[in-house]
Amino acid sequence: MKDTKQQWFKEAKYGLFIHWGLYSILAGEYKGRATTRIAEWIMNDFCIPVADYEQLAKEFNPVNFDADMIAKKAKDWGMKYIVFTAKHHDGFAMYDSKCSDYNIVKATPYGKDVLKQLQLACEKNGLKLGLYYSQAQDWHDPNGFEFRKENAHKDFQLYLDTKVKPQLKEILTQYGEIGLIWFDTPMDSTPEQSQSLYDLVKSLQPNCIVSGRIGNELGEYMTTADNFIPRLTYNGDWEVPATLNDTWGFNKFDNNWKNPQDIIRLSLKIASRGGNYLLNIGPDGSGNVPEQSTAVLDEVGKYVNENAEGIFGTHGIDYYSYEPIGLELTQKPQKLFVHVLTPRYRVELFNIGNKITNAYLLHNNEKLGFVSYRCCEDNGLIEVELPEELHHRAFYCVCLEYDEESPIFERLEGETDAIT
Repeated sequence: MKDTKQQWFKEAKYGLFIHWGLYSILAGEYKGRATTRIAEWIMNDFCIPVADYEQLAKEFNPVNFDADMIAKKAKDWGMKYIVFTAKHHDGFAMYDSKCSDYNIVKATPYGKDVLKQLQLACEKNGLKLGLYYSQAQDWHDPNGFEFRKENAHKDFQLYLDTKVKPQLKEILTQYGEIGLIWFDTPMDSTPEQSQSLYDLVKSLQPNCIVSGRIGNELGEYMTTADNFIPRLTYNGDWEVPATLNDTWGFNKFDNNWKNPQDIIRLSLKIASRGGNYLLNIGPDGSGNVPEQSTAVLDEVGKYVNENAEGIFGTHGIDYYSYEPIGLELTQKPQKLFVHVLTPRYRVELFNIGNKITNAYLLHNNEKLGFVSYRCCEDNGLIEVELPEELHHRAFYCVCLEYDEESPIFERLEGETDAIT
């Protein structure tokens, strides 16, 4: 079972991913051709020569980047941590690297260390800072791996020793306390190579969590496939990295924005199964956060903040035979949180055997009438009456309290106990 041994991560539930780099200048288009894949992969997908891609650095002047605004917004949205792309697969460092001049300070007219700005902003706003670092793919370095390309001739160990490890040492010693390192796409890294990176991280910052994508099953939590959610509760620590549209890096053509209600539903589904939700924004080449991202997350933040007790610090729901339509369940000891996502006159829950002692609305503590008994089919039934003003509303949370430590979920007739 994956275990970070870090209580902050277990309780966090909600974080902000920031994918930002030279690819934001292209914005999903190269020489009049628009990509149909994720925008930050455009160098690889369009086979852009290194010498041509390098020229983007001369244009990169993101004067509108505002680390303080982003960190404050993340806090206002209810997020507990930020993960920032220190170096993505294109090999460009978004900080002042001493071992490679291919970075935002030395190679661009902007000439400032955005990672240092973000570090200070996170500290000011009480957020954990995590760093994404592409440890295997590097399309700029001659010995870095490239997806869908021939890598057999490359000296990958030389790349690890001369770029990856020195840069990991930089970001883990020059930017304060790093909550986690978000590795990605291990590709053909050997167990020994992955272990050496793990050991390096722990030698520099023992409490820094190593993500699941370090490879060779060495990660301290499970990272799902992008935008994919486990069907059932997953035991151990885990996280879903997800987009607000269809890309991570900024793409001027991608307007397929998810609506706030869908994001809320997904966040609750993830929390109910015991995971964290890492939602992405992709600033443009000038450093602006897309207005649509802000609008969606502002709306999601209202629900998160009003119902924080039913989200943060909760843990996964044990197997429940029913999937109640329009409801999501989260839990803490002696409390079951019922997130109401479709309008109704009352909350009804079958096959739950707890004797309820209290019921109330989470956002205003209004007490609610309830009964818990055996229904005519001899199943456990809980009914909670909702106030009239909520009969045609949705997106609020009811808290049920009981004496037992956990909800008592009764099996359906003939259902075996083997289901987990």
